[in-house]
Amino acid sequence: MKSESYIKIESYIINLQLFADEEEKTEPATPKKRQDVRKKGLVAKSNEVNSVIILILGFLALRLFTGYMVGEIFGFSRLMFSSNGVDNTLFTVDGIYKLSRNVAITTVKICIPIFLAVMLGGLTANYMQVGFLFSLKPIMPNLNRINPIEGAKRLFSKRALMELAKSLGKIAIIIYVAYSELRKQFETVPSLLELDLRSSVIIVGQTIFMVAMKISMVLVAIAALDYFFQRRDYEKNISMTKYELKQELKQTEGDPLVRGKIKDKQREMARRRMMQDVPKADVVITNPVHYAVALKYDQDKNDAPVVVAKGQGYIALKIKEMAASNGVHIVENKPLARSLYSMVAIGQEIPE
Repeated sequence: MKSESYIKIESYIINLQLFADEEEKTEPATPKKRQDVRKKGLVAKSNEVNSVIILILGFLALRLFTGYMVGEIFGFSRLMFSSNGVDNTLFTVDGIYKLSRNVAITTVKICIPIFLAVMLGGLTANYMQVGFLFSLKPIMPNLNRINPIEGAKRLFSKRALMELAKSLGKIAIIIYVAYSELRKQFETVPSLLELDLRSSVIIVGQTIFMVAMKISMVLVAIAALDYFFQRRDYEKNISMTKYELKQELKQTEGDPLVRGKIKDKQREMARRRMMQDVPKADVVITNPVHYAVALKYDQDKNDAPVVVAKGQGYIALKIKEMAASNGVHIVENKPLARSLYSMVAIGQEIPE
């Protein structure tokens, strides 16, 4: 009967521990929890912030280097269609090689400013959000990623639907802003036909840049909102239950029961060392029952008597017994014993 009750109690405890995993997460994440999830590559990050910073820097580079790019394009065109550029050698193997090389060089020259701006934007956006972080955990093999059931859950999850709605809304806003701005420029299209090609390209580029900047302003607002929600969602995901908080406390500081036993052991060892100094005392001041303070005075080392042991209740009685058995003088003085016990620590001299 007794063993049966024990089994029931044990199963009840196990069930409680399993239920603790489903406990509501009400506690904010501790610094240790934040550090652990960061090592796994889990951080508060918005891809919208990355996209908008890359887009803005890319269009700024396009605006700043428009003249340079147009110059490269027209320089290549003049080379190709000049009297020196078009000859019979163009249609030979050597001519096709030279043409391909010139096209590649011109393309690289045109794309370098945009490429550098995009790379700088990506690095800046990530550093602004998460600082410096290197983790291989996100790219480590994970069977759940190829599990069709888990994949279907992710595909039709609330988060996936929210991302889809956000993307569709963003596309609709971009189309509306672009159409509204371009419609204002439709009247200037006929006048472009009267300009030379270089001027027309520059005007079209400026128009595209203006539209892009207005779209970017809208995307900045969307990115700010997305970052706010991503941050809130991240804090919610890494929050902890009370049970998790207690378990972490045990791991970092040790089990409270074990810590209590260690402190008791330390107090016991300190008490033993203190009792070993009682026979060396010159006098013991007592209450006589409640307090006992052992004093030692060495006029060569100290300016005043030093408290070598003190205690109350049972410890006071043990001090008196040890003092009596070792021939230490015992003096009964209630006020002095009480004040020495409360005011002077072991190892300290009596203040004047």
